[in-house]
Amino acid sequence: MTAGSLQTIDITCDDGIMPARLWHPPAGSGPAVVVFQEIFGVTDYIQGRCRDLAELGYVVCAPEIYWRQGHDLRIDDGPEALQEAMALVRRLDWPSAVRDGVAALEHVRGLIEVTGRLGLLGFCFGGGLAFNVAAEDAPDALVSYYGSALPDLLHLADDISGPSLHHFGLADAFIPVETVEEIEAAVRRSPQARFETYEGAGHAFDNPNPIFHHADASQAAWGVTIRFLRDTLGGADGGGTGNH
Repeated sequence: MTAGSLQTIDITCDDGIMPARLWHPPAGSGPAVVVFQEIFGVTDYIQGRCRDLAELGYVVCAPEIYWRQGHDLRIDDGPEALQEAMALVRRLDWPSAVRDGVAALEHVRGLIEVTGRLGLLGFCFGGGLAFNVAAEDAPDALVSYYGSALPDLLHLADDISGPSLHHFGLADAFIPVETVEEIEAAVRRSPQARFETYEGAGHAFDNPNPIFHHADASQAAWGVTIRFLRDTLGGADGGGTGNH
């Protein structure tokens, strides 16, 4: 089994079949991470992060949360990308997306190659979705990058039962510093929550697109994420350098 070996799987949801991508670690089995996409879909960037995690020893699943709007729907680049992605999110039914996220978590738990703990990791839109799914289904760990829906989900903070890690830039045009502070106060009610902020970093700072990317914050946050997942789920500490 090569690092990052990829297959396509089907996940049964309450009203249909959601496609997903599944990456295997070099050993073929191990703990698992379910990765929830940005608003742009399961893009090359998201797939790169999934490969990074597989190289670290995790079974990694990225469900196509936009499956009701079109299989393999993604917006990688272009001047209208952000507007297109925002339009997609506006058409998304949030409760259905949460149910789909729970279905993905349950499906991955049942895979024969998953031999350890299971965590969630989400970016932007997916950061909020991961937070909501964690409140519903209690994964072993949660990592949320600048979860855009978190300001509307803070009533669920006390339902997050496991360890969690939250990343926010302090120059985020979509989530003001005052809101970041409110989110921090809510999630830190749990002694298992970790909250990291990054000076000068805007929204989606891990995305390599030049309009978003903040290299220092991206590298620092990914290093913290790797260590957090190692401590909470197990897996190797190495590889996945972030050259996505």
